[in-house]
Amino acid sequence: MGTPKNRVKAVVALAVLYWTGFGSDALANESAPATQFRFRIPAATGESSSSGRLLLFISTSKKAEPRFQIDDSDATQQVFGMDVQGVADGDSIAFAPDAIGYPLPRLGALPAGNYTVQALLNRYQRVQRSSGPAVYLPMDRGEGQHYARKPGNVYSAVRGVHIDPAQAKQIVLDLNQRIPALPKPVQTDYVKHVRMLSPRLSKFWQRPTYLGAFVRLPEGYATHPKSHYPLVINHGHFPLKPFAFRETPPDKDLAPEYSERFRWPGYNRTVQEESFKLYKTWTGANFPRMIVVEIQHANAFYDDSYAVNSANIGPYGDAITYELIPYLEKRFRAIGKPWARFLYGGSTGGWEALAAQVFYPDEYNGAYAACPDPIDFRAYTIVNLYQDKNAYYSEGPFKQTPRPGKRDYLGRIESTIRQMNLRERALGSHGRSGDQWDAWQAVFSPMGADGYPMPIWDKRSGRIDATVARYWRDHYDLRFILQRDWARLGPKLQGKINLYVGDMDSYYLNDAVYLMEDFLKSTRNPPFGGEIDYGDRAEHCWNGDHSRPNAISRLRYPQTFFPKIVQRITATAPKGADLSSWQY
Repeated sequence: MGTPKNRVKAVVALAVLYWTGFGSDALANESAPATQFRFRIPAATGESSSSGRLLLFISTSKKAEPRFQIDDSDATQQVFGMDVQGVADGDSIAFAPDAIGYPLPRLGALPAGNYTVQALLNRYQRVQRSSGPAVYLPMDRGEGQHYARKPGNVYSAVRGVHIDPAQAKQIVLDLNQRIPALPKPVQTDYVKHVRMLSPRLSKFWQRPTYLGAFVRLPEGYATHPKSHYPLVINHGHFPLKPFAFRETPPDKDLAPEYSERFRWPGYNRTVQEESFKLYKTWTGANFPRMIVVEIQHANAFYDDSYAVNSANIGPYGDAITYELIPYLEKRFRAIGKPWARFLYGGSTGGWEALAAQVFYPDEYNGAYAACPDPIDFRAYTIVNLYQDKNAYYSEGPFKQTPRPGKRDYLGRIESTIRQMNLRERALGSHGRSGDQWDAWQAVFSPMGADGYPMPIWDKRSGRIDATVARYWRDHYDLRFILQRDWARLGPKLQGKINLYVGDMDSYYLNDAVYLMEDFLKSTRNPPFGGEIDYGDRAEHCWNGDHSRPNAISRLRYPQTFFPKIVQRITATAPKGADLSSWQY
């Protein structure tokens, strides 16, 4: 890996560039590195031609394949990305020396040393939606929108190499491995997997577009054929299987893995233990009998649509509320009335639960939103989109202070907003990284003239576009919408809004909840009538359980929220409603 002295010089030089405000293109004018990479796509990969994002991963760690080692932690490895279009099978591609990188901005900045390398082509498809020009997008292929495991993507074997940017050398990588299709989801007596063709989404995307769902049936469902049940939508990230629900005991031979996030030895075994406990509770006596739905709605921009109508992603809000839910209620004997429909979720799912309740106030009887993504864009994590000029720094006449993006439960900074966005910029241009900041932008932004989401800020400099911010405010700022429309929404939402967040949330999501609380507690005619609670020193994603550590409570959403749902049903069900057939 070169001499320690040389590596220190390179790191110090880059640190100066990063902390003095120069963008990731600060080294754009440096001389091209002598070391060159070339990639070969073999014939018969199944695609006649390819467009997409060509990614080069360079790693000092052998813990996993390099394609799985890019994240926001200090342990992240290196990635470089460039767009390619119209590449035929059998072609050879030279990697651009000025390809965008993260954390190092350019290949020429890489210290000389020994590395493992891997390349991957994240394939794009030409898409013509019902509005706007044609674009090239990484359509989901059932994996939940992630380049490293997307079926059909091609990649190279991991290879050990010596790299010296100053030494003339060509390194050739063959992208001769193809990610296979995923197996069909496992189904049991309790868990059913459903796919439904959505007319609304198919019209928007101009191609058959499906919604999927895992449906968890209550104990006694088969032996109580005349019973009809409340329906609970568990919003959240794309599930490949039901979250925290396991019908078999923990694996005896499972090798324990330490969780850095929770400082918890053998946390993988803890997850299995708690998931099996939920199954035992679910099938035991005296647990509320309800149907739980986990929706699969990955799309071209993220593993999740945010369950609202969007100019870039399509009418997912209407498709879920007016197509999928009635379909599931009829197929699985749900009560099928708004008083018997509920929403819950954490993080992305917390935002969705609240948003669906706000945008469809008559269709649901309560939302239990834990650690929701920003619900007030005056605290878009810690950026005020309406007052701040720059997302990456707070600025004075002579000073810039980087804005933190992620912290631990004691407030120690793990990544800045700038670093997180530069990682996404390396993974995909035009908001196509498939990751969080680009996802918010795709959902909340208007469509640009080029067919891609209009940026909320410049990825290089962090400068905020005030016009786009106003569009976000008017269409998706949940606090603003509630305050603006309370005279109409308040009577429909009384008692339905419930918010829970740790006061040391990893992504500063508690700040927006404070602002929402200020408004909700000021409401009159009617008062909001819900619950807001905070967890002391709890990081992401606390859900209101003060009796257990966050590492455990995050695996116990049904045990936490279902008793509250029963109370809400009992207090609000219309006269003559079925309150008995499902309580056995």
